[in-house]
Amino acid sequence: MDGKKLEYKEILARNGKTEYLNKYMGGSKDVLEFKSCVPVIMYNRIRPYIQRIANGEDSSLITGYPITEMLCSSGTSAGEPKMMPSIAEDLDRRTFLYNLIMPIINQYVPGLDDGKAMFLYFVKAEMSTPCGLPARTVLTSYYKSKHFKCRSRDPYNDFTSPDQAILCNDSNQSMYCQLLAGLVHRHQVLRLGAVFASAFLRTISFLECKWVNLCTDIRTGQLDPTITDLGCRSAMLTVLSSPNPRLADEIEDICGRESWKGIVCYLWPRARYIEAVVTGSMAQYIPSLEYYSDGKLPLVCTMYASSECYFGVNLKPLCDPADVAFTLLPNMGYFEFIPLGENGTLVTDVDEEEEVAKDKLVNLVDVRLGCYYELVVTTFAGLYRYRIASTTTKQTKRTCTRASRKPKKLLEPHNALLVEYTSYAEASSVPGHYVIYWEIRNCTNATNNATATPLEAKVLQECCIAVEEELDYVYRRCRANDKSVGPLEIRVVKPGTFDALMDLYIDQGGSINQYKTPRCIKSDAALMLLDSKCQGFLL
Repeated sequence: MDGKKLEYKEILARNGKTEYLNKYMGGSKDVLEFKSCVPVIMYNRIRPYIQRIANGEDSSLITGYPITEMLCSSGTSAGEPKMMPSIAEDLDRRTFLYNLIMPIINQYVPGLDDGKAMFLYFVKAEMSTPCGLPARTVLTSYYKSKHFKCRSRDPYNDFTSPDQAILCNDSNQSMYCQLLAGLVHRHQVLRLGAVFASAFLRTISFLECKWVNLCTDIRTGQLDPTITDLGCRSAMLTVLSSPNPRLADEIEDICGRESWKGIVCYLWPRARYIEAVVTGSMAQYIPSLEYYSDGKLPLVCTMYASSECYFGVNLKPLCDPADVAFTLLPNMGYFEFIPLGENGTLVTDVDEEEEVAKDKLVNLVDVRLGCYYELVVTTFAGLYRYRIASTTTKQTKRTCTRASRKPKKLLEPHNALLVEYTSYAEASSVPGHYVIYWEIRNCTNATNNATATPLEAKVLQECCIAVEEELDYVYRRCRANDKSVGPLEIRVVKPGTFDALMDLYIDQGGSINQYKTPRCIKSDAALMLLDSKCQGFLL
C-alpha cells in the first residue's frame, strides 16, 4: 500500500470500473464527482450487491480486487447479522493497527515485556456463502490467519492462552482452558482483558461457577475430563506440566472469600491494567469492572474498530473511560462526517432511514472541535459513503446508559450492583409501555447470589422513578401530556439471566468476542427467556 497516495484517490483508481461506482459516476475517477454523485447509504442499499457476490457473481460488482471472505457482524446491535466484504490486504491493515497498540501503551506503562498478558479471545465456527466464500466474524478471520498463527515471538505480546485454546470452536471449553492457563501463570500476568468489557465480565461469572474444578486441575496436574477438544487437551498438557497443590490452595483461599470485590487484583497481583472496550454501550459495565478490581486497575480502551472497517487508536490509553478519544488512521479507508445537532442527534433536514444529502458531509480536515458527527466510511473492499451506525440507534444506547446511572447510585448503599439491563416495547396493552429487565447482584455474597436477599420494593420504586426522570423529552411528553405511553415497568430477573441470554445469541450464531447485550429486544425467544427468569415486577 502506497502511503503517499491519498486513500480516496487510490480507492477510486482501483474500483472506478465496478458496477456500483459506474452506476453513479459513469467510469469517472474524479473525486469531486464522487462526492457529488455517490449517495450516502446504510446497509440495505449495498446489501443486494453483497448478496450477489455471496451467491457467486464477480467481486467487480463493488471492488477491483477479489473478495476473499465475508465478515459477519454480531447482529446483537442491529437485530440481525450483516455480511461485510473483505479483501486479502484488509488483514494487513488490521495487523498494522494491532501492531501500533503496544508502542503506544509502552509510553505509559513500561516493563510489559517482563510478564504475560491474560487476554480472553474466542473464535466462532465459520460458515460459507452459497459460492463457497468463508463467512465469519472479523476476529475469527484474524485469529485463523497467518498473521496471528505464524506471528513471531514478541515479549510484549506473550499470551497466557495457548493458540489451540483460542482457536477452539466450543466457547465453554475455550474459556475454561484460557482461564486455567491464566491461573497457572497468575504471578506472571501483567495485563488482563478481552475484546469487550462484557466478555471479560462473562469470564468472571464463568470463574465463579468453575473455580473449584479449575483448582482441582491445578492440584492434580490433570485436565478436567469434560474438556474433550483434542487441541485444547494437547496444549494444556504443557500448561499443567505437574501437580501444584500450593498454587491450588492460594486460588481456593481467594475464590472462597465471602466477597469478590477486588478479586481480579487478588488473583493476578501484578496486573497493571484491564484492557477492553468500555466506550459506547460498554460504558455501563465500568462499575462492575471497578468492583472486581476494587478500582485499582485502569480501564484501557485501545482501538476503534468494527466489521466494516478498523478506524483508529487511542493515543492516551490511561485516560478516564469518559475521556477516551480515537485518532483515525487515514490508511484504513476514506472518512467523511455527517454534522449532528448539539445533543448528538440528526439535524431536522437529514432523514434517518433514507440517504443523506450529499453536500451535508464534511471531510476529516474540516471537522470542528466540540461538535458532533456521524462517521461515514469508504473502504477498499467496496463500501462507499457507508454510515457506520444509525444515529437513532446511538442515541437510544446513550439514553439507556444515562438512564441506568442514577439507579446504580441508589443501589450502592444497599450493597447491590446493577450488572445488566435490556428493554422492549410492550404493545399488547393500551396504551403501550416500555419494559426494562434488570439483573441486580448482591455484592456481599458474590459466589452465592441465588440466595441473596431481595431488595425492598421501596428501593426499586425509587429506581423506577429515577429512570423515568432520565429518559428524553419525547418520552416524557408522551408519558405526561399525550398519555400515549403507559408507566415504565421494571422486571428484576434472577442472577445469571444475562449469561443465559448471551448463550442464546451465541447458540444462534453470535460470537463472545463481538457480543453486545441488545438494548431493545426483538427476539421472541429472548423475551421468553427473560420472562421465565423474572423475580418481580414494578410499575
